[in-house]
Amino acid sequence: MATVEKLSIALTPEMADEVRKAVQSGEYASSSEVIREALRDWRRKRTLMEQELEELRTLWHQGLQSGQGRYGSVEEIKQAARKRLDGTDQ
Repeated sequence: MATVEKLSIALTPEMADEVRKAVQSGEYASSSEVIREALRDWRRKRTLMEQELEELRTLWHQGLQSGQGRYGSVEEIKQAARKRLDGTDQ
């Protein structure tokens, strides 16, 4: 078995109740298991967010390197969008 370290954590009454319910239902053997799974999910979420952020950075840099866009201002973008919405851009 892996070495474990005991930590004391504070939860809101609602969170503590959810942990107790998960254990009482038999879904988990202990409150520690509930917390460990929550931490694994949190770690996966953070990893995914970091990957998505890196992808956005890559796309941003690709966009900058692709050269000048076809619109010169935000106002031109809005005008083009209005024309598309109205169906007058054809």
